[in-house]
Amino acid sequence: MEREYMDFDVVIVGAGASGLSAACRLMQQANQAERELSVCVVEKGSEVGAHILSGAIFETRALDELFPDWAERGAPLTTPASHDEVYLLKDGESAQKLPNALVPRSMHNAGGHSPNYVISAGNLCRWLGEQAEALGVEIFPGFAAQEVLHDADGGVRGIITGDMGVAADGSEKSGYMPGMELRARYTLFSEGSRGHLGKRLIERYDLAAGKDPQHYGIGLKELWDVPADKHQPGLVVHGSGWPLPTDTQGGFFLYHAENQQVVVGLIVDLAYANPYLSPFDEFQRMKHHPLLKQYLEGGSRVAYGARAITKGGLNCLPRMCFPGGLLIGCDAGTLNFAKIKGLHTAMKSGLIAAETVFEAIADGDEGGNELSRFMTRWEQSWAYAELKETASFGPAIHKYGTLLGGAYNFADQLLGGRLPKVHDTTPDHARLRTRDAATPIDYPKPDGKLSFDKPSSVFLSNTNHEEDQPCHLRLADPDIPIRDNLPKFDEPAQRYCPVGVYEVVEDDSGQPRFQINFQNCIHCKTCDIKDPAQNITWVAPEGGGGPNYPNM
Repeated sequence: MEREYMDFDVVIVGAGASGLSAACRLMQQANQAERELSVCVVEKGSEVGAHILSGAIFETRALDELFPDWAERGAPLTTPASHDEVYLLKDGESAQKLPNALVPRSMHNAGGHSPNYVISAGNLCRWLGEQAEALGVEIFPGFAAQEVLHDADGGVRGIITGDMGVAADGSEKSGYMPGMELRARYTLFSEGSRGHLGKRLIERYDLAAGKDPQHYGIGLKELWDVPADKHQPGLVVHGSGWPLPTDTQGGFFLYHAENQQVVVGLIVDLAYANPYLSPFDEFQRMKHHPLLKQYLEGGSRVAYGARAITKGGLNCLPRMCFPGGLLIGCDAGTLNFAKIKGLHTAMKSGLIAAETVFEAIADGDEGGNELSRFMTRWEQSWAYAELKETASFGPAIHKYGTLLGGAYNFADQLLGGRLPKVHDTTPDHARLRTRDAATPIDYPKPDGKLSFDKPSSVFLSNTNHEEDQPCHLRLADPDIPIRDNLPKFDEPAQRYCPVGVYEVVEDDSGQPRFQINFQNCIHCKTCDIKDPAQNITWVAPEGGGGPNYPNM
């Protein structure tokens, strides 16, 4: 169909840390060279920051490069990490604190020459968005990139935004507005973890050839207002163990931020095997442990969210360049899981992308080419060096378990990464045992004080989707959930989804039926990753839908 279009030099998909850093650096270079440059950022959330969720402990190294005067500019970094504590939870009552000397150096956050900060990643992105607009970047929030534009030679030449005002049956409602073509010389894809366009690009251009399959975790997070006498600004607490089963990797975090607020969360490795495991319910009962309860009791939960985490590291990192564009940040998988940090490496990938693209355009490049020089620069960067040094971190934990894998990683860091490299070549979705070989888990009922149910949690995520629109959770075969997944795995989508999108209900004849409550979806992408049949594909819904995270 004929669509309206707009031309830009560069289109960036996603207003996250990597995309906004790239946008700012592009305009900095253009302004310094006194050269006109048109840069557009398209963001599916209702506003910049609405869909951003991370722990987050922030290392400023990339921000120092982008805006050396970030403090004077009012960047939302006010709480330096002041003290680290790492624990192993033995059971629901006891915990063992690890001596500082036994904690891998990648987990040290307090002190040092460059302090880390307890921040809201959403607020950092809101601030970066303000800087980008002040530099001349156009940001279009509420518009989802739905398709990739290709030229006759197969190169990427921009994106198509999603249609607005389409009914669930595909008909056009009043106020229907077709999507626009946003054409560009170069397009940067920074959609975050398991980006739906990034996923297609990796497949189309075979970018993951020769790499291990990508690995993921699901991160669940809550924001709490706590009493003043329990608040210790800058305290950073990490740990692993209970309540996760011994064959399930993951860990918790609890950070004391500003304004008497505490961030608490759980990361569950999506390579878990028991189909009865529910990451949401593991998180809720975890908060009853005395180590965490001491900070939360008497407080009030004010926000909730969840997000997939691309954590495979260097072994799984695809080639990030292809004709006409680049994959950056978590869309590619630049997170350093050994540090449990990804904002700084994502931003660095955005800076390198911007410098490479601007140089090409300044040299008269009309676009559509493969910028292989990006890979050279990326592999010479400090961000790549970080990933190379910790390439075996995740695979070692998968192969040897939390304790032995942790010991391997501690020794490998002491020896400067000279131990034999470890790989994990089994995709996360292929790890599930059948229901007959698994033990059901009886989760305690939430008490409404420390632990909560999914409906009240969805409410706190401020999630909203127009109900009369096509479901954005696509089933390749609608019969698989009941025909295959239910008898084999007791349909694990009922449990791995952190907001109750998927249910098995009875129809009028008493037969099981797979129900998708897509209005609840918080865009975590866990279903796209963990479904054992790889039958679910997440695509972008109508722009502006999804969560609206405050201060997350």
